[in-house]
Amino acid sequence: MCAKSSKGSREFWNFSPGFLAGNAVVALLVTLAICPSCLSRTNAISELADDFLLSFLLSTSLSYGGYLVEDYFDRRISWIEYPVKRLVLECLCYFLYVFTISFLLMFLFAFVVRQSFTLENVPWKPLIQSTKFPMRLAFVISFIFISRSFLVEWRKAAIEAEQLKTERFARQYQSLKDQLNPHFLFNSLNVLSNLVYESPDASAKFIRQLSRIYRYVLDVQQEELVPLEKELEFAENYLALQQIRFEEGLEYQINLNKNTPGSLPPLSLQLLLENAIKHNVASAQNPLRIEISLENNELIVKNNLQPKTSQPEESAGIGLENIGKRYELLSERRIAVTDTGGVFVVRLPVLSFE
Repeated sequence: MCAKSSKGSREFWNFSPGFLAGNAVVALLVTLAICPSCLSRTNAISELADDFLLSFLLSTSLSYGGYLVEDYFDRRISWIEYPVKRLVLECLCYFLYVFTISFLLMFLFAFVVRQSFTLENVPWKPLIQSTKFPMRLAFVISFIFISRSFLVEWRKAAIEAEQLKTERFARQYQSLKDQLNPHFLFNSLNVLSNLVYESPDASAKFIRQLSRIYRYVLDVQQEELVPLEKELEFAENYLALQQIRFEEGLEYQINLNKNTPGSLPPLSLQLLLENAIKHNVASAQNPLRIEISLENNELIVKNNLQPKTSQPEESAGIGLENIGKRYELLSERRIAVTDTGGVFVVRLPVLSFE
């Protein structure tokens, strides 16, 4: 669109019919303003034609020169980076151009058309004074061109800045999502490696459940948001997978309708659930209890706190930080984390899926 607009602008200024017609109208208005009574005097028609020709040449030269000066500086000095330098140089160049062109036109018109002097007695002072009106007109033209040029460049810079911002956010968000896929697989394989020695039957069941879950991981890895329904279904499958590992050591409840509208960043629940399991004891004597519910358009993930005394399992250092950063890129709403000493609660805002 910008390329077509620029091309259309160049075609207009390159002496197109529209450009010539516009300057003809300006020349006619200037001529009538100088001598409004000339139309009623038949002997003044030739003088009127001469004045119209001079006005037309001045208008055409001044407007086309303004375009050339603007185009020259557009390609060399940015309004955004050097506004004062651009303003001073462009005005100086344009007014110098206007004075030179208008003086030459006045000189040639008086010498060739009206033959009002000879080369031996050139009226330099009157000719220089005759450039006052073109210089005033140049002030108006330069104001129009400078305003137009500044607004066009400012709009272009604003659009480019917004595009760069959007692209940067997209890269950041994609980078955060790329962390999830290998992170989830790495932790699952660690669990499976321990489970193989403890129970071959349980490990086989774990592998089948893991394949169903990992299919979901692959399906949503390119999405920015996924329906809440899918995240809840995934959370249930993930907890069922972990229950194969911990048996009675893990208890969970999902206390909301799976058809609840809204969306979440993909795998948000998996990271929270994994975080709870990683940092807390989960045994038959001290079961880990996880509860998922909905309150005030926020998904609440709650677990009892019973920290492990030994070092926690290895982690890629993501989790809550990853979820928080993705929310920052997607919405003005933020996650909330509460640690009461006995219960750990994370609130995830439910976003609208647009």
